Amino acid sequence: MTPAAVRELLSGENPDALFADGLDDGLVGVARRCGQPTLAVYDYGKCVECFVEQGMTYEDAVEWMEFNVVGAWMGPGTPIWLCRPDGSEQ
Repeated sequence: MTPAAVRELLSGENPDALFADGLDDGLVGVARRCGQPTLAVYDYGKCVECFVEQGMTYEDAVEWMEFNVVGAWMGPGTPIWLCRPDGSEQ
């Protein structure tokens, strides 16, 4: 699913869903759960790569992800961060 397709889908299902600035390359889909709003899903590893491509070291990118991205609660529209157990990206 492309970032544009995710945004289009969420505009109809949950217009209050939030997106992470500058991390479109990590936007991989949506998450649905019974009785809960549909949310944007980002691949954690791809987001770290986005920060590395923006000039951060890998260690700084992981630290930034943990404290400033994953650790940022912005309300019920806050995205979900997909962490793959083997660290792989697809």
